[in-house]
Amino acid sequence: MDQKKKFTSVNNEKSVEMFEGFYRTTLTYNDQLMLCHFSMKKGAEIPLHHHVAVQNGYVIKGKIKLQSEDGKEEIVQAGSAYVFDSEEIHGALALEDSEYVESFYPVRPEYYPK
Repeated sequence: MDQKKKFTSVNNEKSVEMFEGFYRTTLTYNDQLMLCHFSMKKGAEIPLHHHVAVQNGYVIKGKIKLQSEDGKEEIVQAGSAYVFDSEEIHGALALEDSEYVESFYPVRPEYYPK
């Protein structure tokens, strides 16, 4: 599939509510790599899940508790970066209103704008 968006702004793209208080905005992508902006309201939760894509993130503002299947937790906040391997089980809880960006390789096809 030859999909591509090379340039955009978070203000020019549609935001999708994925879970209560958790929003995704797909920004740029090609057939290999995708960049998304996420925002979470305090208390919003992403349940434990996994996917083929490697996920690399950077927190712009706020504070988030990242969770893993084995019960380990890591608090990340503005300026923090993280990575999840392919098929690594992970989830998150927003401790404050938060914003972050994540890249995915390979792309998450379900995140292509509709």
